[in-house]
Amino acid sequence: MGTTSSDSSIGTTTSDGTVVTDPTPSREGPGSTVRTLQHILLQKGDDKICALAAITLQKLVTQPVVWAEEHLLFPEPRIRSWVSGGARRARGAEQGRALVESMRDLHKSSVLGSKHGSLMSWRPQYRSSKFRNVYGKVASREHCFDGIPITKNVHDNHFCAVNARFLAIVTESAGGGSFLVIPLEQTGRIEPNYPKVCGHQGNVLDIKWNPFIENIIASCSEDTSVRIWEIPEGGLKRNMTEAVLELYGHSRRVGLVEWHPTTNNILFSAGYDYKVLIWNLDIGEPVKMIDCHTDVILCMSFNTDGSLLATTCKDKKLRVVEPRSGRVLQEASCKNHRVNRVVFLGSTKRLLTTGVSRWNTRQIALWDQEDLSMPLIEEEIDGLSGLLFPFYDADTHMLYLAGKGDGNIRYYEIGSEKPYLSYLMEFRSPAPQKGLGVMPKHGLDVSACEVFRFYKLVTLKGLIEPISMIVPRRSETYQEDIYPMTPGTEPALTPDEWLSGVNRDPILMSLKEGYKKTSKIVFKAPVREKKSVVVNGIDLLENVPPRTENELLRMFFRQQDEIRRLKDELSQKDIRIRQLQLELKNLRNSPKNN
Repeated sequence: MGTTSSDSSIGTTTSDGTVVTDPTPSREGPGSTVRTLQHILLQKGDDKICALAAITLQKLVTQPVVWAEEHLLFPEPRIRSWVSGGARRARGAEQGRALVESMRDLHKSSVLGSKHGSLMSWRPQYRSSKFRNVYGKVASREHCFDGIPITKNVHDNHFCAVNARFLAIVTESAGGGSFLVIPLEQTGRIEPNYPKVCGHQGNVLDIKWNPFIENIIASCSEDTSVRIWEIPEGGLKRNMTEAVLELYGHSRRVGLVEWHPTTNNILFSAGYDYKVLIWNLDIGEPVKMIDCHTDVILCMSFNTDGSLLATTCKDKKLRVVEPRSGRVLQEASCKNHRVNRVVFLGSTKRLLTTGVSRWNTRQIALWDQEDLSMPLIEEEIDGLSGLLFPFYDADTHMLYLAGKGDGNIRYYEIGSEKPYLSYLMEFRSPAPQKGLGVMPKHGLDVSACEVFRFYKLVTLKGLIEPISMIVPRRSETYQEDIYPMTPGTEPALTPDEWLSGVNRDPILMSLKEGYKKTSKIVFKAPVREKKSVVVNGIDLLENVPPRTENELLRMFFRQQDEIRRLKDELSQKDIRIRQLQLELKNLRNSPKNN
């Protein structure tokens, strides 16, 4: 055996040049993280694990690291599990040794900040943020909504919508689609026979509340229709089957609906016919059509003033569209990042997309809305398969990522300079989520320093679970630094103004005095003249052909009843005809006529 010499930065080196690292690296402090990753890199083993460990090690050197009191949170969540598992037993890789040497050079130039040249003394650079300690608080069981038959539809939507007064959830039902509308104060167990909105003839795929009229909700369905419903003040007392407005314009099922963020009564709908229709509800007709997509539209998102619309499509393209003209301003072909969801990041002129990388790992990408040629950053999240739902809070500049099928919600802070995206913390729950509803800002509890609230759909339990994101503060006074002026409930434009080309920022409101209903806007359904297209004596608009199996069965049974009724009516008329013929014969043969 050769002699050995000690090297505090990477382990022990024997006389024949073999590097022996400590098999149980210290787990105390950020320096132990560097040593743990060195331990992985300097063992011979799987190149993929070593390469990802090298990426993480480089991030630890060049970017701040986020700490929790209990344990260290790595920038790459996948690395965390690999470090604690089989990755620690990996054998050496050449690129790891080269990286350690480069880290020594960085250290000598004081990047790591130690005059003795030891990597053990590396310390993270803390980034100041008022939201680094935000935590998630789950409501107690009595403040949840229990006993709800949540839909089992596999469509990638949230199936939930919430505002300051009502919670709406798409439910499982036979013979057409339906959804529940529950007042927020009516928590606890919901009765099985609770009234529903059940006018659709196919499964309901999406629902959205009007941001300016709190009792108006839009829904879309597999029956190709979009319907507008007006919920009574105290909630539903009986099943609602008649919508105040039915909108037909798509030739296939409608998967998405979105209200314009600053204009009242302008609604967007996206169908499986690859078209986006813009509806003016003042007249109940489509006024514009966006026809630039070549496949199914997966997501729609507006910028702050509603002058731009971002869409993701099944053709793997991200588009930024001018909605009134339908002109595509920017388009990205995402080869390394298969996009699913997109969200505008407030007034930062940036977009964030979630999707899947070429290695089938969940991934996010940040884009400049004026140049989609290359993403500003791409970050892999984890190796799970569920869809990532992004939510952005423009008031706090916080981004939330929630995975479909898992119970975790990660949150980040968005910055204007590199690295743009700073990891804050992660809310964890064992119960998987099917979708999430989000409370508008004016419905939050400002006295508890609540900055965001989710309504989590737990299908296995039939449960809707509120989750409050809270900034811990000792003072009970109003915290102006976390509650700036926020978009309110008053529209900034009328439909005619917006259609003429006017753009206007949303009207802001303060949350200091708490939310008070001040809007006096009332939805008035347009009175439309009945149109008809008659071919061979059949009104084609009145007798719309069936589009789903359920609708076909209902039409079949309806026609059977109609045939039975007509047969009875015909039989009665035959009897009446014979009676009249007999009377006529008797009249002719009477003596008076002779």
